Amino acid sequence: MKLRKYATPYLLGGVGSLWLIVLFLIPLISQLLVSLMTGNLDQGYTLTWNFGIYRELFVGADVNYLLFLGRSLLFGATATFITIVVAYPVAYFLAFRASARWKNPLLLLVMLSFFVSFIIRTNMWVFLLGGQGPVLSFLRNLHLIGADAHVLGTPGAVIGGMAYNDLAFMVLPIYVALERIDPRLFEAAQDLYGNQRTVFFKTTLPLSRSGIFAGILLVFIDTVGDPVNPSLLGGQSTYTLGQAIQNVFLTQQEYNVAAALSTVMMIALGIILFAYARVFGTDNIEDLV
Repeated sequence: MKLRKYATPYLLGGVGSLWLIVLFLIPLISQLLVSLMTGNLDQGYTLTWNFGIYRELFVGADVNYLLFLGRSLLFGATATFITIVVAYPVAYFLAFRASARWKNPLLLLVMLSFFVSFIIRTNMWVFLLGGQGPVLSFLRNLHLIGADAHVLGTPGAVIGGMAYNDLAFMVLPIYVALERIDPRLFEAAQDLYGNQRTVFFKTTLPLSRSGIFAGILLVFIDTVGDPVNPSLLGGQSTYTLGQAIQNVFLTQQEYNVAAALSTVMMIALGIILFAYARVFGTDNIEDLV
């Protein structure tokens, strides 16, 4: 009985560790090894420890992957910021203003977009924002825009699509963080600070920091590597590293190049998120769950 009691935590931890090893660590190591291979699809790839591929891709390369990486990070950061601005009031309303009877239906509405395929959702924006779509046609009829005005193919369309598709990933963690705040803290803060604005910036916002942090992790990582929104809503001027990786892997079938680009993107994301966590993140990992 004692043995079972002491073994249970290790067994539970073992399942999680096995999950991480099989689904994260092994694929990550495989990706690193593939990036160091040379060869092609016809003759096969051989592990030659070609570390020079990382320099060749970004120094003097025919394709400006550095520009694509910077554009991906910029689009992802902007979309993440937009989701915070939109999601925080929504989460605040759900946590503190919505009645208990309406909370679950409203949360269901937030997640309703997940019931439809990501590709279909994005394609619907292509229809709505197209040159002959209902939005631009309506604005032209009101003479608010010119005949040659367009939205598709612009950075705004890509960023808007990213923010729309990932909005729920920001709403839900912020809502959970707000729900966990003890209401007695607001009463104490009102006694100390007086007005609602000060209470919000001194109490509510800092205590919901873990939710914002978790939302940023979910949205930023997803949008930076997203090739779908730039492909469907963007154009040549919005080409991102996610699209480049997709093209190199599926069309050109240069697996080592695709693996190297994916590794660079992971490292860039890791550095940015680590720096962000050190400056603005939570000190306690339990705050994220």
